[in-house]
Amino acid sequence: AASDVYKRRAPAVAPSPAQPYRIPAYPAAERAVRALAEAVKYAQWRREAAEPGKVHEYDDIDESGAAGRIAELLAKDEDPRGATLAPADTHELLGRYGIAVREALPAPDPDAAVAAARMLGYPVALKTTAPHLRHRADLGGVRLDLADEEQLRRAYRELTDAFGKPAELRPVVQGMVPRGVDTVVRAVIDPAAGAVLSFGLAGAASELLGDTAHRLIPVTDRDAGSLVRSIRTAPLLFGWRGSAPVDTPALEELLQRVSRLVDDHPEVVAVSLEPVVVAQRGVSVLGASVRLAPPPARSDLGPRTLPGY
Repeated sequence: AASDVYKRRAPAVAPSPAQPYRIPAYPAAERAVRALAEAVKYAQWRREAAEPGKVHEYDDIDESGAAGRIAELLAKDEDPRGATLAPADTHELLGRYGIAVREALPAPDPDAAVAAARMLGYPVALKTTAPHLRHRADLGGVRLDLADEEQLRRAYRELTDAFGKPAELRPVVQGMVPRGVDTVVRAVIDPAAGAVLSFGLAGAASELLGDTAHRLIPVTDRDAGSLVRSIRTAPLLFGWRGSAPVDTPALEELLQRVSRLVDDHPEVVAVSLEPVVVAQRGVSVLGASVRLAPPPARSDLGPRTLPGY
């Protein structure tokens, strides 16, 4: 075999005090390239570890106001394990950290849907909030770009005819936002790792294929940039096949704001923003949930690292 010939021709380099280093030899060019790539990745990792970035301060964050509101909500909650906040409380708490959630008005009947659309302004989207259809445009649970009352009433009728009564579907009306890439931002408290921020594209990419990236909180500006670029489907954000690149700086700022919220308030044990539509300019948070609970006792602070690093 060619590899055997190569081994016979390549003299072994014996280590010695005068020549302590050995020259690596590979039977194929592909293996040499793969090894070089790993060395480059390791060097990049070392550089990033030496320059971890910084945690941004935002002037519009109301940390003390959020702390007071969290204390009030936990005092009212009768479950010692905590609870998921109501939509209004969720939007208020996120708003204190500069995270605006698009308003969605309940539409228990067609007339209520029309009234909501008039308040928000056309075009609108009609969505069901039933768990099995939530955010599922592919299943027909979301109807977009409804330009007038006639289209809205038709979409409402089609939705209820296909999936059941409004009481089961819990429809809402929401104003349309600029088109872009649908993403998901989550933060949870992991028992082993601590607070973790996660990011991925909405839909099958993250749910079916597990294409989700994670970083420990607090997230720096460098962490946020690498988080966005770590998923396999990241090219969709950067102009894949001629599409327009989306506003990744705005997305990275959103990630850092969520990180600040969880890092500042350990009572915030879970945050889910889905979907987050990243357009060519700006991001739009269309759905959000926050869970509060008394924080677990911890003796360590900040991200966990190996000794000596």
